[in-house]
Amino acid sequence: MKKNLAIIIFLSLSLHSVGQVARVQNKPGYDYKWIHFGFMVGLNTMDFSFDRPAGSGLDTLYFADISKPSPGFQVSIVSDLRMGDRLSLRFLPGITFGSREFSFYDEDGLAKTLNVESNFLDFPLLVKYKSWRVNNYRPYLIGGVDVRYDMAARKAYESGAAFVRLKPLDFYLEFGFGIDFFLQYFKFSPELKVSAGFRDVKVHEQDRYGNSIKRLNSYVVMLCFYFE
Repeated sequence: MKKNLAIIIFLSLSLHSVGQVARVQNKPGYDYKWIHFGFMVGLNTMDFSFDRPAGSGLDTLYFADISKPSPGFQVSIVSDLRMGDRLSLRFLPGITFGSREFSFYDEDGLAKTLNVESNFLDFPLLVKYKSWRVNNYRPYLIGGVDVRYDMAARKAYESGAAFVRLKPLDFYLEFGFGIDFFLQYFKFSPELKVSAGFRDVKVHEQDRYGNSIKRLNSYVVMLCFYFE
């Protein structure tokens, strides 16, 4: 019995010591640079939340709804400023492409489908809060603000065409999470992020379709891939 107990204790200590052995770290001094750069590519899905006007009448003959968000694409440049062992400030200017589709219903059913395209110039300023590094990965949280300018909002429409016009400038709150993976030659980081606009972006014109929407706010869900 004593011999078996000794063997069990020996094996336990051996396994414990193996579990404590640190792996070889890739780019061990990377996070101690005061500034570094990179780029990001990603996918997105844009959406709207909106309020409908109360009551009905000649100005609100239609019932508005979002039929389906469409996938989009984005790219940006990464500038990362070290603020401490676990904090950094990130500026990520870039461009985002995407679209959303409105459906308008009348008393007979679907009356009109409108596709709203957006081509954003992005200027996000975000704070990245990182956990302690474990071997070659490091989870993190990210949050901040973003200023977006929609270049497609100034699009000219033909006379008599159905459309919903948007304001070009909007302000967003952004938050998300990701993981830094330290590879041999660079750092790769997948990140999931939500961006919520807090400005009413609808241009309030007297239009038979636009009048069915009282207030319009923009949302973007992004899956980003960083190479730094």
